[in-house]
Amino acid sequence: MYIRQYQMSNFVVFSYLVGCQKTKEALVIDPAGDVEIILQNAAKDNFRITKIINTHGHIDHIMGNADLKKKTNAAIIIHEADAHLMAANSSYKLMMYDAQPSPSPDVLVKDGDTISFGEEELRVIHTPGHSQGSMCLYAEGYIFTGDTLFVEGVGRTDLPGGSWPKLLHSITKKLFSLPDETVVFPGHNYGYRPTSTIGDEKRNNPFVEGADS
Repeated sequence: MYIRQYQMSNFVVFSYLVGCQKTKEALVIDPAGDVEIILQNAAKDNFRITKIINTHGHIDHIMGNADLKKKTNAAIIIHEADAHLMAANSSYKLMMYDAQPSPSPDVLVKDGDTISFGEEELRVIHTPGHSQGSMCLYAEGYIFTGDTLFVEGVGRTDLPGGSWPKLLHSITKKLFSLPDETVVFPGHNYGYRPTSTIGDEKRNNPFVEGADS
């Protein structure tokens, strides 16, 4: 699986270009600003972007949707519980983030669904807590965790739809059940390194220390 990580915008969001090496079909996870570097890398490596996946509906993770869809005609995918957030941003908030309104999603997914691209696929793991429809995307060996789990950190729960008990359950019961060697690709560059592993987070994440997994 081809994976490229990009730090985007002043909000240090991580966006991802993920592709099938054999068929050259690719998707983008959380386009979070100027998408030109992603498009340039995709063209350089001969990838065709057919899907845009938002791990959740907060503005900092969807602000590149409109531009990327315009330039690729890729289908926008989000968990069904966060679909309403796509149209929930005021003109003031859009101006504050220097963002365009996102188009409506083309595909709604739920826990256990798979998203295919070429001969690869990602499995949807619904991880509410940061938002009602937050989701992580799993392929053997890799997990894209959005704002659910960071490098020795976790997503905030004080926004509408947030819940600390739900977030803790999502992390300890769902994500921590994955193999320890699974590489964690987080939604923000908030840690001392850009990636982690499930095993490292079990051992070192202070927000879940002592929680039963």
